[in-house]
Formats: sequence, C-alpha cells, structure tokens
Amino acid sequence: MSEEANKDEQKKNNYSADSIQALEGMEHVRMRPSMYIGDVGVRGLHHLVYEVVDNSIDEAMGGHCDEISVTINEDNSITTQDNGRGIPVDLHKKEGVSALEVVMTKIGAGGKFDKDSYKVSGGLHGVGVSCVNALSKHLKATVHRDGKIWEQEYSKGKALYPVKSVGETDKRGTIVTFTPDDTIFTQTVEYSYETLANRMRELSFLNKGVAITLMDKRQKDKDSESGYVTERFFSEEGLKEFIKFLDGNREPLIRSVISMEGEKNDIPVEVAMVYNTSYTENLHSYVNNINTHEGGTHLAGFRRGLTSTLKKYADASGMLEKLKFEVQGDDFREGLTAIISVKVAEPQFEGQTKTKLGNREVSAAVSQAVSEMLTNYLEENPDDAKTIVQKVILAAQARHAATKAREMVQRKTVMSIGGLPGKLSDCSEQDPALCEVFLVEGDSAGGTAKQGRDRAFQAILPLRGKILNVEKAMTHKVFENEEIKNIYTALGVTIGTEDDSKALNLDKLRYHKVVIMCDADVDGSHIETLILTFFFRYMRELIEGGHVYIATPPLYLVKKGNKKRYAWTDKERDEIAESFNGSVGIQRYKGLGEMNAEQLWDTTMNPEFRTLRQITIDNATETDRVFSMLMGDEVPPRREFIEKNAVYANIDA
Repeated sequence: MSEEANKDEQKKNNYSADSIQALEGMEHVRMRPSMYIGDVGVRGLHHLVYEVVDNSIDEAMGGHCDEISVTINEDNSITTQDNGRGIPVDLHKKEGVSALEVVMTKIGAGGKFDKDSYKVSGGLHGVGVSCVNALSKHLKATVHRDGKIWEQEYSKGKALYPVKSVGETDKRGTIVTFTPDDTIFTQTVEYSYETLANRMRELSFLNKGVAITLMDKRQKDKDSESGYVTERFFSEEGLKEFIKFLDGNREPLIRSVISMEGEKNDIPVEVAMVYNTSYTENLHSYVNNINTHEGGTHLAGFRRGLTSTLKKYADASGMLEKLKFEVQGDDFREGLTAIISVKVAEPQFEGQTKTKLGNREVSAAVSQAVSEMLTNYLEENPDDAKTIVQKVILAAQARHAATKAREMVQRKTVMSIGGLPGKLSDCSEQDPALCEVFLVEGDSAGGTAKQGRDRAFQAILPLRGKILNVEKAMTHKVFENEEIKNIYTALGVTIGTEDDSKALNLDKLRYHKVVIMCDADVDGSHIETLILTFFFRYMRELIEGGHVYIATPPLYLVKKGNKKRYAWTDKERDEIAESFNGSVGIQRYKGLGEMNAEQLWDTTMNPEFRTLRQITIDNATETDRVFSMLMGDEVPPRREFIEKNAVYANIDA
C-alpha cells in the first residue's frame, strides 16, 4: 500500500470527535418539524425510526457493523442497537462538549458529513439523530466504546446531564431509545409493525450481509425465542433476492435474474432485473438506500443502457425485420421488473418531494454498467435472449393498438362538456380545487348518491359492476374498456409526455378529490381494490398528488326510540348498543343502496361528519408486490394475505 493510501486508510478508521462536524443549530426543528421530516403524521413518525437506523446503516456501509436491531417497546418508544464503532464520546474541540452530545443536539452534526469517516452515507435529508432527539419527549443514548459504557439522556433535544461513564464492557456499538413527543405527533404516536417491517426488509436487501432484527414488545408470540413478535431480515444475494421477493407472484419469462454489482466511474452500481409474462413495467430505483420514486439520472441511465443494448441485439438477430413500425423504449420494458441501486457521495435531489436524483455523472455510469451486464447475459443465454425479443415484438404490436385506443380516450377527454360521460352527474363549481367526484359502485347506489350530494361541489360517476383487472390485461384492452374510458374522460386528464408515453398529465384535472365509494362488504372491497390497482398502475401521479380517497360508509344503524347512532365496526355497534341500555334495533347495511339519500349524506358524504381515508404510497415496492399478489393468478399467497388481514378487509395502500 502506498504512503498516501495508508494515510487515507488511517483517516477512515480514525473515527473520533474531530470527525464530527456541526453544521447548524436546531432551534427551528420543534417549531417547524415538517421542514425536517416531511410531516408530523404517520409518515413523519416512522421517519424518526429511519433516521436513527440510517446511522447504523452508515456504519454497515463502511464495513464496521453487521447487526442492527429495532424494538418497538410496550409504550411505543423505540430502541435501536448496532454493533458498530459507537458514536465518539471524546471532547469536541470546537463545541467544547462530548462528541456524543454534539451529534445528539446539533442539527446536521455527524460523521456522514466528514468524507474521511464515510465515503457514502445513507438517508435522504441528513438531518440525523439530533432531529429525532428534538422531536422526542425523552431520548437516551448508550455507547459501548473503548471498553467503557457511556450514557446521556435528553428531553426535547436538551441534554439532562453531561456524558458519563456508567460501566465497563467488551462490546461495541450504539443504543438509542426515544419516545416521540405527543404534543408534536398529535395524530398518533403508535407505530405500525408492518410499515417498519417493510422498510427493514428493504434495507436488508439493499445492504446484503447485514442482519436487521425487528421486535414488537406490544405483541406476544409464544413460538418466538424472545416471547414477542420478532422477524430477522438478512440477505446474502442482495438485489437478486429482492427481485425474487418482488416478483414472487408473477410468472417468470426467463430462467434467471439478470444482475450485476460493481463500480463505474467511482460510483457503486447494483442492478437486478427479470422479465415476467405481465404487461406492466416495474422499475424501482434507490440512491443511498432511499427509494427515489420520482426517478432521476440513474433511472434514465438504466433505460438508455437497456434500450440501446437490447435494440442492438434485436436488430442483429433479424427478428425485427417483419415489423412495419419502429420499436420504442417502452416496448423493451413491458413485463420487466428491475431494481437499480446507486451510492452517491454527494447526491443532488430535485422534484416535488426531493426524491429525484439530479447528478448527471450517474447516468453514464449506470448506462455503461447495464449495457455490459446485458451484453454478457444475451450472449451467454441465447434462448432467453430470443424469448425477450419475442416479448418486445408483442409489446410493440400491442402498443400500436393501444395508441389508437388511447387517442380515442384523448379525443373524448379534450372535447367540451358535451363530451363528458353520459352517466356523470357533474357539479356546478368551476374551481377543481373545490370539487370532488365520487366513483360509485352500481347505478342504484349512484342514484342515491346523486340525490344526497351537494350539487355545488360534488360530482357522481356510477361504475357498472367490477372494472377491468388491469394487472392481467394488455394496455390496449385497458384503454378500450368503457368504464376506464369514462374515468379518464370525467377526470379530464391526458396520457403521455415526451419523456414517458404512460405519464399522466394532471394540468386539466377537473376534481382534486377523487373518492372511491363502494359497499362495506367483500364485493365492495374487491371493487375498491380493482380501482386502486388501476390508479396505481395507470394513474399513480393521482395518488402521489394526494387526490385519491376511499369513503367509509357505516355498517350498522343502532336505534332505540328517538335515539340513533351509526357504527362502522362490530365493536362500535356493541358499545353503542350497551350505552343505549336495554333492547335496541340494529339495521345492517349490506350496500349503499340500502341507505336513503339523507343517511348517505349524513354518514359518508357530508365533509363535516364523514371520514375519508387518503390513499398514500409509503413503500412503493411493497405496494407493487401486494397489488400483483391480490390481482394476479396465484391463489395461495392471496388467500394467506386476506386471512392475515381479514380485520382490515379494505386495502389502503
């Protein structure tokens, strides 16, 4: 090793107080938490866990840690632990206090801003554990380092006492326990095990060789060694295993996962992809472990590398000669599931939610990596190569047919009011921000909804029966479907941009609230899921813009004399009946059509009293997997999912 390289190695391993840089104060965090963690709802609450775990993942990425654990305690506090080097505790020269206190109480302070400590660090905002501390009622940090146990506690971001040694140890690592501040997280401070499990699983795939254990002390499990619900996530093959997990409910088109891992232009690139028999394209991209759902330069590089390499191969094979039109980029990606993960030292994020990678140098690195990977695979697997090209040809022919069907939708959409679907009962308000449309199952419920609505701002579009299952339909069949055409036309949206022929243009969206209103039974849930699948696959921008909601009609009306109350669950029904004392009358609503217009308005449509569930996508890869499982051909996983989630029959993505 050269003298210079030796110095670099020493610097990298010398993780001490001087590695910690304090960037700015944290006065604003408690006043404006949404600026730092996105929001103070369910998503922001879970983001606190991700911020702390990111510190441990950074240690893992630097090769210093291979075990991480996350525990949801009985009181909804969270404990994270790793076997990394432990946060430095020695005196920070500039700040005059322990480096641990600097990390915990200064926004942006941390080793991840010191290039000698971490070449690349995980996480998106880099606000670090100090932000979590500021938004916690109480936080305790315990560090095992240099043979000693160090400790410090905080309240709302302020240290309660100086860092102190509380014992000796032969272990190393950092333990953080925090309790979110319920005066800030007023909506809820209750953690979702499933949400955390999905993210920990994702992190284990993105960081192979790192074991992440999640334990929930709120739920007992006699079969678990710990006595509580516990899962251990560990991946040996990384993205290759991730692809198999995601595509487990789809029928594979080729025998194996195509994958690569390496560095191009000093940028670590990892790619895994596989073709299946579906008609949808599922691309998931990550930068430093963060899902960049708005894409960016790494995704553009992947698409370019894939298209140019496959086109070159397809042209050379002579299989495209009989096609009467040009093959396009979309055709190469039909039935493709791919994951692209890059590590970037100084990522620049753009886009509406700051999840679009802007670093130009990444595009060429990914394109080159994908081109080399695919060229080798196609040469070594001629049968698979032929199968892929045949799929591309079929996709091109279907796209040609879909273009005509889509043009019909576009023509209908851009027409005047006279071109709106005949079944749509529109509202009088012209400002889309004030308007809402209810997609209602069936004509009879649609009739009741028309009578019960407020005509000023509420529109009603009845849908006939169950709409097409888009998960199993070719694109042109989707655009030819009457009910789907009506949805596009009623909403006023158009499809296709220069960059992406499937992108949705929301500029002329006629309603800013799109409410799915179905019966509160199994059939209604199925129709909801069909509509949500359509929105997720073809109108995802609508969900990401926060425009899609599910109405929640009541299941029961409980009456006694002049007293009456509605119930949304069996438990609520029993509690109301008990509070009424004596015998009560209970009416079970089997469908929306059983309510009169006044009842439907009072319970489900009146903004003052109704409950709407907004559809959000917390984890795009998991949502993709669930929809492909629920709407695909494989029965056993669907049955298992429904049985496990029977209490929550309505799928809220």
